[in-house]
Amino acid sequence: MTNREMMEIAMRQSAEDIGCCAEDFKTDNNVVLAFKLGKNARKYYKEPITCNFVSYGNNVVAASAGETLDLVSEYVKKFRFYECFETPNLHWLNERLAQKGHKICFMAEYYLPDVSRIPDLSCAYETRILKQEDFGELYLPEWSNALCKDRRHLDVLGVGAYEGSRLVGFAACSADCEEMWQIGVDVLPEYRRQGIACALTSKLAKEILNRGKVPFYCTAWSNIRSIRNAVKSGFIPAWVEMTVKPAEIVDEMNR
Repeated sequence: MTNREMMEIAMRQSAEDIGCCAEDFKTDNNVVLAFKLGKNARKYYKEPITCNFVSYGNNVVAASAGETLDLVSEYVKKFRFYECFETPNLHWLNERLAQKGHKICFMAEYYLPDVSRIPDLSCAYETRILKQEDFGELYLPEWSNALCKDRRHLDVLGVGAYEGSRLVGFAACSADCEEMWQIGVDVLPEYRRQGIACALTSKLAKEILNRGKVPFYCTAWSNIRSIRNAVKSGFIPAWVEMTVKPAEIVDEMNR
């Protein structure tokens, strides 16, 4: 699978996630439309979603509920597409959203592998391929980035690093949509800074590609450790998202 093919798949998936066309991400003009969560959207998307802003680096596509559609349209006309994700301008948006009972919620950067850059990395520990049937006893706090207890049926493949019989690092992926599997990784604190995370992430990325799926990786902009792992593992930035939700949902997250 080529980089171009993976990007096309990602854009088609993003279009399904918000209700636009994949071609909308390729234009030089910002696009605003009514939000519609597709039946094949990524499984972790939960409604209500007031608005989702998505950019693959050409423009911003903003899909909004009807009550905020005019406000979102004004926002993307006021600022250049990359400025729509910058903090000073977000204050302008958030203040006006609050008047309608909504707030900015999630902001994240997504990565796809560069197939020419995925390294063959090793670490000082034995690595093993794990499958869904091996995950039963691993739904523990220390592996909460690799596995998701609430969506365990989507966890499909993993790579573990072992010191003897002890699991010390673990990367796993979730079949969040038909063609794309998301990677998460955890390393026990006393085993960090030994190259375990990138060895597991890069190996898992190759295993996913070998199965005809697109591996992808997500992190907050502020999570430098996770970003470094993505880069070392052969991933590069592909798109960004910003999600708006009703204020009561955001407030509940902060309690």
